[in-house]
Amino acid sequence: MTDVISTNGRTLGRCICIITGASKGFGRALAHQLCCFLKPGSVLLLVARSETLLQELKEELKGFTEEQQLVVHCIVVDLSTQEGVNEAVRVARLEAEKEMDHVLLINNAASLGDISQVASFTDLDVVNSYMSLNVSSALALTAGILQVFPCKPGLRWTVVNLSSVFAIQALASWVLYCTAKAARKMMFSVLAAEEPNVKVLSYSPGPLDTEMQKDILRLTGVDNHPFPCQDSAVKLLKLLLDNDFSSGTHIDYFAV
Repeated sequence: MTDVISTNGRTLGRCICIITGASKGFGRALAHQLCCFLKPGSVLLLVARSETLLQELKEELKGFTEEQQLVVHCIVVDLSTQEGVNEAVRVARLEAEKEMDHVLLINNAASLGDISQVASFTDLDVVNSYMSLNVSSALALTAGILQVFPCKPGLRWTVVNLSSVFAIQALASWVLYCTAKAARKMMFSVLAAEEPNVKVLSYSPGPLDTEMQKDILRLTGVDNHPFPCQDSAVKLLKLLLDNDFSSGTHIDYFAV
């Protein structure tokens, strides 16, 4: 897998890396790729709701993580709740005393939501529940991790927001999804404006071969011709290793 990227000795450093939605799909593929570019002593926090899938992923990574002396934590939480966000921050805080040179937070957790027209959404609880996972949790988690690892000289800070073309393009009947992606894009653009020492990237991974794409095909009949998650994970890793994007920018898979 690693030979897809020309490493040239590049790494992400001695890094604490937090991946939300890590148990399957793009998050899982990204965990496999990231391990190859973390220096010994790095910490990988895998966050998702499924303990079984997280433990399976940890076992898949075992050979490499043991060789590279990586610490892996499986954090089984529902990020749509305050308790879930607090627990993820608590585990990150346990690693705060270690000497790291890079904090990498990848906000990947998200959901498709109800594909319906605007006039369908009269139930505030339904809307709030969707926004809690897809917008509020990303903000609260990012804020919590920033407090645990405040910016300081010698510490590289990177935040990745997994975005979509629908953060900037409206699509009929996708009001929840488009609204959440647009809100997240702006939220992380504001972070880039506020924190010059934090490198922020909104990355649109393209149509991926995931359960979400299967749901889209089932619900709409639209075949987006998805491709393997690994392909897009490789492109994101290249962006992170090159590190020459402008903070706050939105980059699509097809532009890399």
